[in-house]
Amino acid sequence: MRVLFAGSPEIALPAFERLAAMEDVVGVLTNPASQQGRGLAAAPTPIARAALARGIPVLAPERLGRDAREAAAALGADILATFAYGRIFGPKFLALFPYGGLNVHPSILPKYRGPTPIPAAILARDTETGVSVQRLALGMDEGDVFAVRRIPLSGRETTESLSATAAEIGAELLVEVITAIASGCAEARPQEGEPSYCGLLAKEDGLLDFRRTALELDARVRAFYPWPAAFCYLRGQRLAILESVPYPEETWPGGPAAPGTILGLDKSRGIMVQTGEGLLALRRLHLQHKKPLPYREFANGMRDLIGAALASAAGEEPGIPA
Repeated sequence: MRVLFAGSPEIALPAFERLAAMEDVVGVLTNPASQQGRGLAAAPTPIARAALARGIPVLAPERLGRDAREAAAALGADILATFAYGRIFGPKFLALFPYGGLNVHPSILPKYRGPTPIPAAILARDTETGVSVQRLALGMDEGDVFAVRRIPLSGRETTESLSATAAEIGAELLVEVITAIASGCAEARPQEGEPSYCGLLAKEDGLLDFRRTALELDARVRAFYPWPAAFCYLRGQRLAILESVPYPEETWPGGPAAPGTILGLDKSRGIMVQTGEGLLALRRLHLQHKKPLPYREFANGMRDLIGAALASAAGEEPGIPA
């Protein structure tokens, strides 16, 4: 089975490597190089770098127009396999492949159709999510499903850790489905249930409002790690919260304070902050223009930390709406 693999970010690497080792990957379709780092040098996607290292042709068109179709057709692929490519394929492009196209999607479809299903599951505090391999359709994530594997969630996952799990599972499922299609025994079923959708994330989505509950705030910290990172403001400086633990049933000795107030340092748990309901222990923090630090080192380097306000805007006082 000759495969054209479409993908861009690191989550797609295990699937690409597995297919490249076991199948005839004749080319890679990926996003164009983007400017990265302080020097803004153009950097190819992780999938492009992996393909070039194997000597596999790379297509990185700005758009999937006629030129892209002609370049893809010249590779003679039987099937298109995608994981986190980020674009919807039109009928002319899909028609290039005798066996059609497959897409790996890290949710239990039709739940969380769209580009950010992993953060969406964490934000919703779901008890399980999964990975689906679906037939590529003209609508976003609407195709029939060949295979699903469920992933139980402990409530401590981050987008980083859950992405790594989904990447490995997706790689296994994709190889299984392509093998089944090649042997003529693959079966797909229509998606069942009411679909839900998730959208793109923006940097501003990470802003924390400490009037939320400790559980909600912790979910945001985990969902937005490593990007865009949950953040607030401390004395007018942006403070990213990289790791936290919620204590939803606890109150601080002396009674609750205004949401966002730093109550104290618990040497075994973290920097304790009042929320709208319960306490949130901050365990790893990144103050603007500084390096990320564990909570003990952060507290040691900050004067008058206890009683300070974590706010939703620079200059805002705790408990005052943004």
